[in-house]
Amino acid sequence: MLNVAPPQDILTRPTPIGIEQAEAALVEHYPRLTRLAYLVLPPSLGRNRRVLTAHALVQRSLPRGRGSAEAVIPAPRRGDPGYGFVRRQVVRQALEAGLPLRRRAWPKRAQLPPVLPHVWGLRLFPRSGGADELALDQRLSALSGPARAAFVLRGLDRLSDEEARNELGALGVEDPGAALDEAGDPGDAAALLETAEFDPCSLQARPTDLMRRRQHLRAALVAAAALAVCGTLLGLPGDGWGPDGAAAPPYARNPAAEAALDPARVARVDGAAWRTSARTDFSVWPARGSLTGDTALLRRALAVWARPGRSVQVSATPGTPSGPPMGAPQLLYAGRVDRASVVLFYDGLRVARYAEPVDGTSGAALDFARVDGADAASAGALVVGRTDGNVRYLTAPWVREAAVRDLLDPAAAPRPLPRDRDGVTAPLVSPAQARDCTSWDVLQLREDSAGRLLTDLGELAPARLTWGPPDAPKDITGTAAREAWARTACLLPTVRSHGVRAVNAWQFARQPLPEANGTAAWLCTRADTWSGTDSRVLAQFQAPGAGKATAGAVAARAEDSAACGTHEPLVLAGVLWKSRGGHWYVLAAGSEDVVRVAVSGGVEASERGHLLAVRTQEGARAQLTGRLANGTQVAALR
Repeated sequence: MLNVAPPQDILTRPTPIGIEQAEAALVEHYPRLTRLAYLVLPPSLGRNRRVLTAHALVQRSLPRGRGSAEAVIPAPRRGDPGYGFVRRQVVRQALEAGLPLRRRAWPKRAQLPPVLPHVWGLRLFPRSGGADELALDQRLSALSGPARAAFVLRGLDRLSDEEARNELGALGVEDPGAALDEAGDPGDAAALLETAEFDPCSLQARPTDLMRRRQHLRAALVAAAALAVCGTLLGLPGDGWGPDGAAAPPYARNPAAEAALDPARVARVDGAAWRTSARTDFSVWPARGSLTGDTALLRRALAVWARPGRSVQVSATPGTPSGPPMGAPQLLYAGRVDRASVVLFYDGLRVARYAEPVDGTSGAALDFARVDGADAASAGALVVGRTDGNVRYLTAPWVREAAVRDLLDPAAAPRPLPRDRDGVTAPLVSPAQARDCTSWDVLQLREDSAGRLLTDLGELAPARLTWGPPDAPKDITGTAAREAWARTACLLPTVRSHGVRAVNAWQFARQPLPEANGTAAWLCTRADTWSGTDSRVLAQFQAPGAGKATAGAVAARAEDSAACGTHEPLVLAGVLWKSRGGHWYVLAAGSEDVVRVAVSGGVEASERGHLLAVRTQEGARAQLTGRLANGTQVAALR
């Protein structure tokens, strides 16, 4: 661990740093510098890009030229100002990487994906940790960039409050004191910053989507061939890309583009269409709201959708295009929600939400969410407004009753949620905007006899929550399902703002624990997205004796995995567990199709069936494998 100086040892005069001295510090402390960069970089980049970006930032942190760089640097106790200089460059670039891109302004180099290092065909990410590391990752995700930097400098490099404040000031942070207050005291979490969960130098590798990669390669070959043919045609007489070709002149008027901007062309569905339609999705939602006849508002909304200005805040869930509509969209809602005028459109692929203040157009916002392939279960509601940590929904016309249920209190009855005549609910607390997990309010919708649960994950379309095996998930209605979800809800922030369509929790095994310590439950939680790719899978170990709202321990997690899904309803996971008697065990469980489980590495053992419990030592590392009845080998979820 790097030793840093107490406040009285800090240098207060410019220290010349030669490139050789900085390079030596970079090489010596490379693992720590990349860890710093990885922790300060915004989590929204994803773990693969954060790993590559962290390495790129450190490798770009040497002084330019062969001279020396002048800077006021808090020198480490061992008198290495070179490390202080390189660290400052790394943290500065990591903060710049989190800045939003601005129109008509050149992006900073750190804001762009790194050119080098680059790994073709693989996704790289650090090894997964346990529940404590996951909680710390969620805590860091909720902080601003300067606050993350303050937390990491104090927790990882052990800077005092005064040292961290001086360092943040030197990095150009406007209010270092506010950043320190937001970050809070790292406390015991400081030790977790040293774990493999946050080490971009100790990595796991997985392939990217092989089918999509193959399709992209074929598409690239076809595009290259088409380009070659079109290039040849340019030199031929007759119709080509010249003035007499098929392309219209730039000043020509396009009928489809004009229709998309005309409020009179907006599609409006009859209020009873959903009762007789063969489809039950957003396409049969009627136009509702008190402002559906406000032509000026609709015209502004359509114009902003087609050409959002620099002052418009535009957001889109991952995998959702944010371009203009392909033609006249369908109007779902236009009305006043809290202090804003809100318009919801649907174009067959996306839902677009336009919002502007009731007293003007300054501060307008435009949000997109992909909703193609929706059905009655996933088209039950849309977010129509967010204010002061609360959320309002516009419910589907077939919804008869709305209520609120706290997932963390499985025994509590649902609370009625009033709706106005247009189907807009009263405000309820949004768990997607909460900093802690003391409650998790979800929307319960009742149609005929079904009662579906939807949760806000920071997007326009709430995610549906289900329970059961991957091939037959059901709504969360029974006591067992609600109790299992009470210990799962606080893990949902790991898939927040990720374009999630549905999250299913599946109890794939129950395991009697050694030394009569009770029975544990093994759950697999899978979040599927609207785009169909980039899923998130968590394997949980829920030990007995914990509180009903205590989150289970994360045994493993994976991205872009088929595990626990309809294509591969299998899973195998393991944990290192300590009994009440103080003995350590390797516990493993697989789904029922697994007929043998084996462990190797720190301990060698195998057992018939889908459960395994083997005595071991603290800190043991082992590899798990399983086999199916047909001899197929199953790897543990990672």
